[in-house]
Amino acid sequence: MKRLVLCISLITLFFISPHIPADDKTEKKEEEKRIYELDEITVTAPAIISGNRVDRLGSQVTHVSREQIEDLNAMDITSALRRVPGVVISRHNQVGSFGGGEGGAIFIRGKGSSRPGAEIQTLIDGIPKFVSVWTHPIMDVLNVDIVDQIDIYKGAQPVLFGNMAFGVVNIRTKRMKDPGFYTGIKSGYGSNRTFMSSVEHGGKTEKFDYYLLGGYRSSDGHRVNADGKLQDLFFHAGYEFTTKWGMDLTMIYTDNRADDPGPIDLSYPSDGRFNNDDLFTVLTIISNFDRAKGHIKFYRDRGDIDWVDQEGTPGYNTLTDYVNYGIRARETITPWQEGELIMGIDLDYISGEARFLHPAEGNSAFPEETFRIFSPYVSLSHTFGNMDNIFITPSIGVRHLNHNEFTSETAPQAGVILGIKGTRFHASYGRGINYPGIYAKVQDIMWMPGDNRWSELKAENLDHFEAGVEHRFNSKLIADLTWFYDRGKDRIVTSPPPPFPPVLTNIGGYKSRGIEGGITAMPISGLSLFGGFTYLDSEPDDLPYAPEWTFSTGINYSPVDNLQISLDTQYVDGQYVTSRGRIRDTVNTDKVDSYFLVNGKISYDFRLSGSDADWQVFLAAENITDTSYEQKKGYPMPGLGFMIGFKADFN
Repeated sequence: MKRLVLCISLITLFFISPHIPADDKTEKKEEEKRIYELDEITVTAPAIISGNRVDRLGSQVTHVSREQIEDLNAMDITSALRRVPGVVISRHNQVGSFGGGEGGAIFIRGKGSSRPGAEIQTLIDGIPKFVSVWTHPIMDVLNVDIVDQIDIYKGAQPVLFGNMAFGVVNIRTKRMKDPGFYTGIKSGYGSNRTFMSSVEHGGKTEKFDYYLLGGYRSSDGHRVNADGKLQDLFFHAGYEFTTKWGMDLTMIYTDNRADDPGPIDLSYPSDGRFNNDDLFTVLTIISNFDRAKGHIKFYRDRGDIDWVDQEGTPGYNTLTDYVNYGIRARETITPWQEGELIMGIDLDYISGEARFLHPAEGNSAFPEETFRIFSPYVSLSHTFGNMDNIFITPSIGVRHLNHNEFTSETAPQAGVILGIKGTRFHASYGRGINYPGIYAKVQDIMWMPGDNRWSELKAENLDHFEAGVEHRFNSKLIADLTWFYDRGKDRIVTSPPPPFPPVLTNIGGYKSRGIEGGITAMPISGLSLFGGFTYLDSEPDDLPYAPEWTFSTGINYSPVDNLQISLDTQYVDGQYVTSRGRIRDTVNTDKVDSYFLVNGKISYDFRLSGSDADWQVFLAAENITDTSYEQKKGYPMPGLGFMIGFKADFN
């Protein structure tokens, strides 16, 4: 791993949180709020997907915890999310994501395929994480080792997340929550010389907590030049100055690479190697009063991606450097009993540069450019009734976005929740905003002759509507069903000549509608079942990574103490693939067939005599049916593969 040189600048900070005295009614309200947010069915074995929750804005959120990730034996974020209803993944290799498109990406209900650019916001602890110049995430910098929980929002979330949030994936990182100390080690080896290992250690005293982690994953791959390597370091430290004030620091370093095996028919050459490294730093000041809780986050994300030997040509390289930094502040206030007011301000700076090297055509460079987005937001909700019986919670919110290059936008959001004992109905609307990225200026300066009018662009828009119902039959059976409709407009495309010159303009659009459902059951002790589906109808019908039907099922079963069997299946309908190009009237012709996958894991827990450590040995299998399938045209995915490994927890 590259040697780390970390420089931390100390800044004097001043953050005031309103202090409103508490009363008995407030304490009662806070207790009811905790019941509403944390009310989960009792399980004897972890559910394969934690389940869905509706927040106070009426939006459905899907949770995947680190327990489910372990049951999946997931090597990266894409494989960790592969069974979530409504989510489709694409990749080339067992380990490592090649680029930010179909070589390693996630798509939510048909959103997220535009390149350059992106519609899905990826975050770590609420801080956006993407490559500024090309405005899309890199999956490998979202390392799975650091995950405590992943929250997936499948519709537009303008109030809480702002720009580029047609869908959201937010990673909550690990930390020590209870007093004491913990050390964990994990290692595994499998097919195609696939290797993974991690070491982590954490501790918590009365006022101080910390967490350290290092991880390594590599594979030779199932094909020539399908190899990859992931390395990560994680550090978190927190301190409570008083019962009302605290501070924490999080730092994450990743160093990764992935090779492109190229199409199996050799119709065009391999596209070289994709290297990326990233240093992510967040300093958070936390306030925790009885009726007002908040934080202010100072962040900086610096990284580079080196795409080398493109199109099989040594020395044909694209080298991108990026720095994103800013401040994000939020306050959640209980202004009166049963009410909640959220106020926040985000100030984000998006900066980067790129160099283009070619042994025959010469070299060129795009100089450093910085975009700035300032966006205050507010939401208000109130619960009428008794949350244990019948209640209704309407909400309304809005975010205003001011960009230093493009026209300001206002994004409203509204929702309602109706609860009748064990049944909850929800409906919501949100207007997503997706500003042009630095890529628009790159295209204008580097590749498109004439006046391309990039500065006249405006933000892409998405109107998202959603309505659903959740019913808890009892503590062991819960089901939910959700209808959704997305209408995207003002998509940025290039209109080629005639007339000359080609221009960037907002004329693209799409629609998608569908139904999504899931059921979680625990019929007997030690058995947890999950099943989910998504039906998606999209216009245009060649929208990439928008299969009409997807199904996923899973089972966790402990037939005897200490033994667990985990199985998951997934069906994905035939779909158009490859990134959606930004050329007017482009038709996507690449399509892959449907596929059905079965994966499994068997684990056994034990404790050695005289040892305080909890040990586990496991055997995991991927693609048990040895299905032949593709997620990118011409790129066959791995067949049957195994991994054997162990982990140990020292408490």
